[in-house]
Amino acid sequence: MTLSADKIRKQVEILTADLIRLSLCNHQNFPSVTSGAGGFKDISFSKAGDLSMVLKNQPYREIYTELDRAQAYNLKMIDGALIQMMYRFKGNALKGHRLAFFPSPYLEEFQNNPDIYESDEIFADIMMRNIVVFPLRFDFDSSSEIFVDQHHPKSHLTLGQYINCRIPVSSPVTPFAFLDFILRSFYNTAHRKYSSEINKFVDVFSNTITDSEKKIVHVQIPS
Repeated sequence: MTLSADKIRKQVEILTADLIRLSLCNHQNFPSVTSGAGGFKDISFSKAGDLSMVLKNQPYREIYTELDRAQAYNLKMIDGALIQMMYRFKGNALKGHRLAFFPSPYLEEFQNNPDIYESDEIFADIMMRNIVVFPLRFDFDSSSEIFVDQHHPKSHLTLGQYINCRIPVSSPVTPFAFLDFILRSFYNTAHRKYSSEINKFVDVFSNTITDSEKKIVHVQIPS
């Protein structure tokens, strides 16, 4: 089944409403759709603006603070982490996506005042003082001009803003797969508690990984 632009937008809307209902996020921007020249359709959020600063050589705290100030996110989680989900379509063909997770570099409020939060299970995963926060991003670009086998996979995962960190991913990533990964990995206590109350989506994008990329360490998106 084809995952159209409208289906992706609806998926983001439903999942945003789920996280609001479960009090896992406390600020949000619902998805917006913008049509551009050449038949492109961007699914983003109302305050996307110019995100070029996240690609600049700036300290992570400055990047996070600016994104937070500009409300440049779909979701702001209860611990301050920012989640972005942006997709570009041409017709019903996915041309690119940017799915980013920016954890808050200011966790001291939680870690220095454990008595305030110890009664709330959903904070359990961020209470450890040895946590090292780092951003991550799932990117997809269908352009043949950008693609370089193994070195710049069409779909890849970047960890910690490392410029040449492009871990191959088997396919583009849906909003549900992305949010499930974030909750399962970084909010596991909340995930185990609330996963049955979050809408599930089974549709996936077609594989884009090459045979040579399958022979190196990569991320497999469930089919």
